Amino acid sequence: MRLTDLDRVAAVEAGAYLFPWTRKIFNDCLRMGYECWVELAEDEIVGHFVLSMGPGEAHVLNLAVHPDWQNNGLGRSLLRRAVERADRLGAESVYLEVRPSNFPAVHLYRTEGFRKVGRRPDYYPCDDGREDALLMRYDVRETAPMGRR
Repeated sequence: MRLTDLDRVAAVEAGAYLFPWTRKIFNDCLRMGYECWVELAEDEIVGHFVLSMGPGEAHVLNLAVHPDWQNNGLGRSLLRRAVERADRLGAESVYLEVRPSNFPAVHLYRTEGFRKVGRRPDYYPCDDGREDALLMRYDVRETAPMGRR
């Protein structure tokens, strides 16, 4: 992801989520040195992920696929790339949060080896207040490599 990608990244984000990240948030992530990647299809940005690194662990802060490109494996591809990148950078665990109501995402993360390890109360905004987040973890060294299950 580059600064010149941010308008399209923000558009993908706005199409994928009711409460999307802003262009400024993505700009801040780039400025902070987070791992920010895009997925291309037909020479267009159709998805992205943002990964932060800490000692021995990584955190998938954001992962989105434009609605027109969902349900064809791009989300799985992005998730696998994020975990692979975290592994290469020395992470032993990869964390992420997900809305319990986002059934497709929860299913994807579980089938790729992420396990629920906690809950974050009132984490996400929603139309009628707040929604908890499921905290999930993938153990890089203990879980079979993604795509080989």
